[in-house]
Amino acid sequence: MEQLMEKPGTAHQARAVSPQWFRVCALRDLEDSWGEAALINGQQVALFRVGEHDVFAVAQADPATRSHVMARGMVGSRGNTHTIASPLHKEVYSLATGECFGRPDLHLGTYPVRVVDGSIEVEL
Repeated sequence: MEQLMEKPGTAHQARAVSPQWFRVCALRDLEDSWGEAALINGQQVALFRVGEHDVFAVAQADPATRSHVMARGMVGSRGNTHTIASPLHKEVYSLATGECFGRPDLHLGTYPVRVVDGSIEVEL
C-alpha cells in the first residue's frame, strides 16, 4: 500500500492503490477447460477459458495449502456454475465467486476479467 506524506504530529494515513487492467494473452491462446498460470504484476494467477467466451481468473495459490497449483486443477461444473477442483485435495471452488463447496472456511481469490480486441485483461 502506498503511504501518504504526514505532517508533524499527525497519524499515519494510507490510501489504496487503484486497481488496473493488465493485458495477459490472446483469448485464442487458452484451450477450452484447461488452466494456464500467469505472473501478473508480481501475482500468480490461474486463467481458465470455458466454452467460446467465458474466461475466469483466480488465485494460483490453493487456499488449503498455499501451494501454487490451481492452474492444474480440473475444470467442471455444479449445475450452471463453472468450477475448479484443486489438484491437491480435490476441494471444489466456483470459478466466478471463489466459494468452496466442501469447506465454507476456504475461499479462492477471484479477479475481474474482460476480453478487449481478442486479448484477455485481468484487473488487479
